[in-house]
Amino acid sequence: MGEDEVTMKKKKWVELEEEARRIRKEHADWDFIEKQPPKIKAALKYYIETGDIRRAAYFSGLDLEDFRELLRKAKIPVVV
Repeated sequence: MGEDEVTMKKKKWVELEEEARRIRKEHADWDFIEKQPPKIKAALKYYIETGDIRRAAYFSGLDLEDFRELLRKAKIPVVV
């Protein structure tokens, strides 16, 4: 694999990540998010920015299943 090919793949990956972040931000119920306790609000915002559901769940203090339910309530899509 040449350097140009690696660069192109990295660029594509960055574009996909940016698109996923945009989708999460657009669909999120920001009123719901802003009304959450600080720890939960920070975890939801972290997930929106990074897409790292496991770390966001850990930050929230919730288990993964409960955090996924919170994402549904906040209307934040899980983009893969």
